[in-house]
Amino acid sequence: MSDKFLFVSPNLCIGCRSCELACAFRHAKKTGEPGISRVHAYTYSGDLSLVTLCQQCDEAACVKVCPTKALALNEKTGVVEYDREKCVKCGMCGVACPFGNISYEPETKLVIKCDLCQGNPACAMFCPTKALEYGEKKSPPMSDSERKRVIPPLPWMIAEKAAKK
Repeated sequence: MSDKFLFVSPNLCIGCRSCELACAFRHAKKTGEPGISRVHAYTYSGDLSLVTLCQQCDEAACVKVCPTKALALNEKTGVVEYDREKCVKCGMCGVACPFGNISYEPETKLVIKCDLCQGNPACAMFCPTKALEYGEKKSPPMSDSERKRVIPPLPWMIAEKAAKK
């Protein structure tokens, strides 16, 4: 298994969507037009942003349900890889993903999912706040300060804390 991982720090995301743009250009169509982004940035309530992308799960539901083994975990890289030649376009992988991070190319109906840009993720490279970082896996357990960095306080938690003062 690879020692590298794409870390997402929601508390650092400003919703600029540079990650989406970088991904779309990294996966450009043959015509040179931007392709479909494999990463998505969402902004809620104007100030809470969240980035979603394939989590490259060790025990991926998408891999388990794929009837043709078009999706398979590469043990060496840790990436859930997609073989478009094996795909029968059944859509079960998209239904099975608990994070909703598999989509389809409208014209071909083929799977669109993060491939970590073959070990050099453009989304992390172009993230101005380092909300996305590609690096060495950290070994659990996380310290309290790391946990707070990775899992930011949610708006209602902040309101509860302010009300207690």
